Amino acid sequence: MPNFSKILIANRGEIACRIQRTAQALGYRTVAVFSDADAEALHVQMADEAVHIGPSAVQQSYLDGAALLEAARRTGADAIHPGYGFLSENAEFAAACESAGLVFIGPSAAAIELMGSKRRSKLAMLEAGVPCIQGYQGAEQDDATLQREAQRIGYPLMIKASAGGGGRGMRLVQQAEQLLEQIRTARSEALHAFGSDELILEQALLEPRHVEVQVFGDQHGQLIHLGERDCSIQRRHQKVIEEAPCPVMTAELRQAMGEAALKAGRAVNYVGAGTVEFLLDASGQFYFLEMNTRLQVEHPVTELVTGLDLVALQLHVAAGEPLPLSQEQVRLDGHAIEVRLYAEDPAQDFLPQTGQILGWEPAPGVRTDHGLQEGQWVSPFYDPMLGKLIAHGATREEARRKLLRGVEDCVLLGLESNRRLLANLLRHPVFASGHFSTAFIAEHFAQDPSLQPQEPTAEELAIAAALFHHHSASAHGPALNAWSNNAGGPLDYRLGVQERQWSLQLSAGPSGALQIRQDTGPLQLKVRSADGRRASLEIDGIRRQCAYRLRGGELWLSNAHGSLHLQDRTHAPAQGPLGAHSGTLKAPMDGAIVDVLVSEGMSVSKGQLLLVLEAMKMEHPLKAGIDGVITRVQVSLGDQVKNRQVLVEVE
Repeated sequence: MPNFSKILIANRGEIACRIQRTAQALGYRTVAVFSDADAEALHVQMADEAVHIGPSAVQQSYLDGAALLEAARRTGADAIHPGYGFLSENAEFAAACESAGLVFIGPSAAAIELMGSKRRSKLAMLEAGVPCIQGYQGAEQDDATLQREAQRIGYPLMIKASAGGGGRGMRLVQQAEQLLEQIRTARSEALHAFGSDELILEQALLEPRHVEVQVFGDQHGQLIHLGERDCSIQRRHQKVIEEAPCPVMTAELRQAMGEAALKAGRAVNYVGAGTVEFLLDASGQFYFLEMNTRLQVEHPVTELVTGLDLVALQLHVAAGEPLPLSQEQVRLDGHAIEVRLYAEDPAQDFLPQTGQILGWEPAPGVRTDHGLQEGQWVSPFYDPMLGKLIAHGATREEARRKLLRGVEDCVLLGLESNRRLLANLLRHPVFASGHFSTAFIAEHFAQDPSLQPQEPTAEELAIAAALFHHHSASAHGPALNAWSNNAGGPLDYRLGVQERQWSLQLSAGPSGALQIRQDTGPLQLKVRSADGRRASLEIDGIRRQCAYRLRGGELWLSNAHGSLHLQDRTHAPAQGPLGAHSGTLKAPMDGAIVDVLVSEGMSVSKGQLLLVLEAMKMEHPLKAGIDGVITRVQVSLGDQVKNRQVLVEVE
């Protein structure tokens, strides 16, 4: 029987915090690991001990298996929990843990290796009798073989990287003429992302649902499933919303999918937490997609409907204990929905965002799994997912309603996030109906306002002007409530959001109220109190509160739609535009310059590629906003740059 008492968590962020909470509650000591960028992170502060494992880049820290094993040796940890991502599905790392005498809290290295190959796992599933999509998963990978097999399968079809996931190395091919070009790009992307250019071909299922089954096995031969999750709301094959149970599930279909998932697990003698993913078509037919040999990001929805702590189950199983329940004892209670909170700007094609978190207040009434704290910096080195918000209700509608309020009430200030997108997805009538597919965002959401830059409303501009004035008056003179018309005439304000600008006039009213005039007309507003974090406001006789942070002439204002970043430009000199259609190219986020394609004196055209910025595991092309001549190039290859830093000037 394995025995361990101290667990090293080979991960960071919200999942490291999540694992620590359960491990510590069960009496285990925990060891955190951290890179340079994470030295003050929450998961480090929560742990009993923490070990620095290298520079910020993942290849030199969280993907450095030798450094992780050395950290375990130095601290006396006798088990390693890999979380998800990083080395969680790395068979060599799992085997290295075992060789070092450490308990790897996950399945065997053999199971990880087999299920990590889409090609080999599909062959195993076919042999085990698990329904699979028609396709080609052979070892012959030359162009002629792939062309011949594609013709046999028929179009449309999917090209998939055998070693891949997350949409990388995946291409939809509609016609034979596109095949070779798409094979070449898929191979290149797969080789770069996963170190293998092996591909499989599959018949394309158009507009299926993505449904996955949670399985759990122990070391005594017992394997059960804990129901299913629906993960059909996706962007570029990346999950955005997950829920349990699936809205269109029937008892008969659940039994059939559960049995298929158990067949998959038994085929590899599965131990621990695993997820078998399926595609479900409109006729009720389902097909094996892949198996993830780790804890999933979306595991909380299963926890809320089953009442089970999946991390606790992982620890019990890893310690050699039998599963505490049988298949017949699994119960699903109510409905749970989860959304993923990302540091990204949906209005800029989901560009990842970096910067300092000035305000973070999880909403009451929903579960929030996160690793955030005010003052921390979101760096360009890691995935932009910040956390998850999860709600449970007696019905799906109750869970949806609770989660929508939780997303609206969550406060995240200092950098852009996808909070407005999440709220609009949750309130969309097609999502509310439960009848959607993986094509939902492309079909029903492509024109949503959350995919466009957010414009402040007249009320939000008035609030901003009032808060700027309130804090200025508090710092430099009598409080706003004592201000009256005797102080002089109206005050002019000029407020900006990115490249836009608005003018307002503030005048004193009775009892400290302000009359705020702008192009849309007057509005009466009173700041009842404002402490730098929350303001109590009375707007046209209606009282409400809002969260905000103010730093000098910059204001971050939280609203039900997301957040706004406004500048007080009242006393700033006038300047030309600095946006995508100007001659000044700024960094859209923190990152590293990995390619410089221009030099001073060169003529360039609007849309021409000037630089390439690497951040958050992605490359971002930076292009000219106008036709002109390069007058200044302020960066060189390899430079680390900050968000909004001027990089190139074009005249």
